[in-house]
Amino acid sequence: MIGAAVFFLALSASAPGINRTPAEQALDAQDRAKLEQIAAQAASGAGQRSTDSGAQYEAALAQSTLAQLAIETGDKRLGRTAAEAGIQFARKAIDLKPGTAEYHRILGTLCGQVIPANVLAGLKWGRCAADEVKKAAQLNPKSAKVWLSQGVGNYYLPASFGGGVGKAVEDLRRAIQLDPKLAEAHLWLGVALRKAGKNPEARQALEKSLALNPNRKWAKQQLERTPAQ
Repeated sequence: MIGAAVFFLALSASAPGINRTPAEQALDAQDRAKLEQIAAQAASGAGQRSTDSGAQYEAALAQSTLAQLAIETGDKRLGRTAAEAGIQFARKAIDLKPGTAEYHRILGTLCGQVIPANVLAGLKWGRCAADEVKKAAQLNPKSAKVWLSQGVGNYYLPASFGGGVGKAVEDLRRAIQLDPKLAEAHLWLGVALRKAGKNPEARQALEKSLALNPNRKWAKQQLERTPAQ
């Protein structure tokens, strides 16, 4: 049910610049320098507040955002480094407050983000990704972000390992049902539909994503890559 490469942030889909954190804005613009600065500051804060689960989570989230940017721009080394750093923070957050669904989701996301840099690591990190997102779903089954994470995971996980594009599309549609304004879910639905050979539907999903968040550079790039037919 849960994909092994469960990663990429489930971002809010508000109007441009509204309720978008500095890290999300940096991701939208693919501003690596800014995002690295934010991640470093969050890591420093987590180190200073070692018993604060929220500080650990913020550091994990920042590293996951940086890993996502690295994946989008093809920097596998940075993606793996950021994801592995984030995993440590996420695990600390869970140790401090194990009943928080979002902490488990971000750990699953980070575990999945290690995989693109080393597909052979999929078995090891895929289990972590699957287990943590499953736990998040148990704690909060109505979280659109959890279904988004699961859908992206299934997109990257081969069908032979229990994933596949069909499952990804189902998960992403579920995320959209729960939160129709989740721009990232529409973006990934478009990417998955294109992989399934459904280009017109893919373009519709990508256009919807951009209508919700016009600043998302990667969404624009995916739309440009998607044929009309």
